[in-house]
Amino acid sequence: MRSRYSPFHVFAAFILALVIPSILGCVAHDSTKERISTVKSADGSSIAYGARGEGDITIVFIHGWACNHGFWDPQIEHFSTNHRVVWLDLAGHGLSGSKRENYTVSAFGEDVAAVVNRTAKDNIILVGHSMGGPVAIEAADLLGEKVLGIVAVDIFVSPLGLSDSEQKIQEIMKPFEGDFKTASENFVRPMFNPTADPRVVEWIVEIMSGADKDMAVSALRETLQWLVRDSSSALKKYAEKLHNINGTHDTTPACKKAASYDNVITIPDVNHFVPQVKLDAFNRALEIIISEYRGL
Repeated sequence: MRSRYSPFHVFAAFILALVIPSILGCVAHDSTKERISTVKSADGSSIAYGARGEGDITIVFIHGWACNHGFWDPQIEHFSTNHRVVWLDLAGHGLSGSKRENYTVSAFGEDVAAVVNRTAKDNIILVGHSMGGPVAIEAADLLGEKVLGIVAVDIFVSPLGLSDSEQKIQEIMKPFEGDFKTASENFVRPMFNPTADPRVVEWIVEIMSGADKDMAVSALRETLQWLVRDSSSALKKYAEKLHNINGTHDTTPACKKAASYDNVITIPDVNHFVPQVKLDAFNRALEIIISEYRGL
């Protein structure tokens, strides 16, 4: 279902993550089968990446907070039949190393840019789930005209604005700074509709709650701050290139208002984990968007 969307009113739902289902997380799958390579990011962190398929368009899949590239495996398998597909693990995640203390969104963007500059020349579509959406924006700033489009998955569309945002960030961060495992578990479980496969739910909870605490706390704080500080101007800048794929968030009635925005495809009967819970519907939505980019 296509819907109307105004980038001037967009803020991420996960800034209110302790109140409503929102960002973060992906489902882990078996690691991709192709050979794993590495490239140095701007700060010297070793970034693991891989590529598969051939085509005139390169799709770069960017995972979310506390996830890794394997969470995109179904999409890598599907889209590599007709396109070149590139995946990576952001610094401090998955198979990648890290030389950083502060896990800023801009530094993650440098990870993506380093991989893209190694693997692709142009006609690049950046696909970012959750935190991967802001990371895609930062990468696009570095990659310039190489980027054909940006697809943000369940991150930028929210019916709610931000009030007392710095205070809200501190409230969100406090549990994670204490018992990270419990906070993560409590954070993730409400992000599913009741019909979600319980095996998927437990899988995500296990992966995310097992992330490195220092990395995860820093990355979450930096991402929330980016959303408050930079999202409005970034969304205006990329209004022509940005498309969104969102869940309908049926467990949270207020989130149904997201259907009033433009450049959004909403997937019914799924909350935050759209690519993992509704694989076929997500893939069809992304195919529609790719065809639109081809027409530019």
